[in-house]
Amino acid sequence: EKPNIVFILVDDLGWRDLAVYGSQFYETPNLDRLAGEGMRFTSAYASSPLCSPTRAALLTGKHPARLQITNWIPGDNPRDRKLLGATIRHALPLEEETLAEALKAGGYKTFFAGKWHLGGEGSAPESQGFDINKGGLATDRPPGGYFSPYENPKLPDGPEGEHLPDRLAKETCLFIQQHKEDHFLAVLSFYSVHPPLEARDDLKQEYVERKRRNPPKEPIFAKEGKHPVRIVQEQVDYAAMVEAMDQAIGKVLLWLEQQSLADSTVVIFVSDNGGASTGEEAATSNMPLRAGKGWLYEGGVRTPWLIRWPGVTQEKQASEVPVISMDIYPTVLAIAGLPPLNEQHVDGVNLVGLLEGKEMPPRPLFWHFPHYHAGGGPPSAAVRLGQWKLIEFLEDDRVELYDLSKDPGERNDLAGQMADRATSLREILDRWQADVNAREPEKNPEAPEATDRPTVEVSEEAAGA
Repeated sequence: EKPNIVFILVDDLGWRDLAVYGSQFYETPNLDRLAGEGMRFTSAYASSPLCSPTRAALLTGKHPARLQITNWIPGDNPRDRKLLGATIRHALPLEEETLAEALKAGGYKTFFAGKWHLGGEGSAPESQGFDINKGGLATDRPPGGYFSPYENPKLPDGPEGEHLPDRLAKETCLFIQQHKEDHFLAVLSFYSVHPPLEARDDLKQEYVERKRRNPPKEPIFAKEGKHPVRIVQEQVDYAAMVEAMDQAIGKVLLWLEQQSLADSTVVIFVSDNGGASTGEEAATSNMPLRAGKGWLYEGGVRTPWLIRWPGVTQEKQASEVPVISMDIYPTVLAIAGLPPLNEQHVDGVNLVGLLEGKEMPPRPLFWHFPHYHAGGGPPSAAVRLGQWKLIEFLEDDRVELYDLSKDPGERNDLAGQMADRATSLREILDRWQADVNAREPEKNPEAPEATDRPTVEVSEEAAGA
């Protein structure tokens, strides 16, 4: 029997934003329970520190650098910096065979609800293999906010004040009910927890009261370079948005049970990048990981991943094996009993063996971000191989080297002490960049020469949180 697939994608959710991953402020009982029923990945990565690139990678099995979608669409390109960001595509190319198209060809009914952000008309979900599209637009955030009226031409308004996460969950449940006799792929792609920070009053007041009873320890912010970085989870609107997202997922999981589909449905849960912790939109803390959305430090790319495959994954499994967004495509094909499309998902690997509890050989993971981010992240590239991670800063051709087994917070740069290892990893990164034809930023002839080198100012107590 081919299982059904429910794929849940959350926007901007940080690695520490679930209780099961260590949050002591946010409430996520449904996702915590899902983690207890399947495999929780502790070294899972988004393919980019930003949304559109990772979404493209998930749907194609190709790295954002290969797709030339390395920034959010349509992106920005500040003219007062040392470099000009690389040119990007503004839509997911139609010639790519998306995961939805592959499953549709394999007999699956396909559904998409929520945030798309991979192009407008002509490149929308219904043009990329999805039979039904509820709310997927070119925009990076809900056009009318998180409460009806939504001002979304792909999602009719509900009753005034209806909450968007709840509505997307209801649309997903309706699709499941209508196709319970079919094989289906349901993609629930939340706009949450991306700004604007708009919370349900009932949930927000719970967190206001929690802060009143137990005030957070100061300081709330430290510094990452010139930029403030949140190091304490205490933002009440964001906390309420996290819980609302969890409640919406709980409704879908309960519906699977009520429709007698839970045992025949694989549930996959991921985030598109690390939590936003720096700059004006800093809403969460990724501590002890460094920085957040828009950076290639761990806080920007390490994310929560959960997979429940009844009859295959064991309860309370945890895997430390590094995995990345492109792996979803070949893994889902294998789960569905469909042949691999090796010329399509060239940058991903099949994780079924890992889900079955088998070992997986080490391999390098790569990132390429030739842009500036409003939260302070500079143009950079990175490679992780085993316990080692090297970051290359494109402004000044400088590298940093970290031993993640001892230093997951990336506080101790070893590039000067271990020059041979740094050189070896940089050569691996250079070869990969050439192989995927990674586009580089260009020198800005009008920009100042000064660079904003990343430096972190965090107390030892906070770093060890």
